[in-house]
Amino acid sequence: MADKKWEGTTYGNSLMHKWLIKLLQVIDIRMVYIFTYVFVIPPCLFRPGFKPIYHYFRQRWGYGPIRSFLKTYQNHCMFSQVVIDRFAKYAGKRFEVRIEGYEHFQHLSNQKEAFIQLSSHIGNYEMAGYSLISKEKTINALVFFGEKESVMKSRGEMFSDKNIKMIPVKEDMSHLFMIDQAIGRGEIISMPADRVFGSPKTVDVNLLGAKASLPLGPFNLAAIRKLNVLAINVMKISWNAYNIYVTPLHYDTNAPRKQQIEELSSAYAAETERILKLYPAQWYNFYNFWES
Repeated sequence: MADKKWEGTTYGNSLMHKWLIKLLQVIDIRMVYIFTYVFVIPPCLFRPGFKPIYHYFRQRWGYGPIRSFLKTYQNHCMFSQVVIDRFAKYAGKRFEVRIEGYEHFQHLSNQKEAFIQLSSHIGNYEMAGYSLISKEKTINALVFFGEKESVMKSRGEMFSDKNIKMIPVKEDMSHLFMIDQAIGRGEIISMPADRVFGSPKTVDVNLLGAKASLPLGPFNLAAIRKLNVLAINVMKISWNAYNIYVTPLHYDTNAPRKQQIEELSSAYAAETERILKLYPAQWYNFYNFWES
């Protein structure tokens, strides 16, 4: 069984990241894709992350062994594109982006109350920060504190003029105070809701026909503060284009808190499953996500 622990950091060192950014400033991004497919991805198929993705296709989608292996290779290639695309943005490259459901984001941005937008480790959520922008509210994005300094610096530079503030998740739980203050100011909280790190408390949902555990925190926060919630998924549709899906997650804010959490987490799981049925190869949780 693969280790469920996620390190939460981009592969490589700062020098490698800086070199990649400079390279992407002068060459076609597709050349980097091809190099990665041929020289980088094949060795990765022997790393621990291979088996969970292979089982994802075998068990969750019911594919045969050969198709599952080929889909696992495709998944790794797609993930390499996501990583490269992030650095391509740092290098000044442009991507076409279409937003489905933008009116939901715009409506909540125009309200005085805070709201939450939940992401998943599918597609390329970071791309939302360049297109899904609110002039009325600051977006407070939770990020893993252990991320590479070069990545954090590049993100900070790219988001500096987009009304986005990054909140690092630390072991001292100081991020909770920053979240509370942001909610008090009526701002937007952006956080992933599919990986458990920090608090070990979870909520169980059905995802792709099997039991999975999601972090309790995002759903509990919404229930306690009775906040509106959006699911945001950014999916790659071609080498230079993305679709952003903005979907409201409905739940009964007058119900007991346990029921609110169950309704909200189930709605989140259902939306994640809907997107995965459209883009099954863009699942990037490289560990044993399901209990069986």
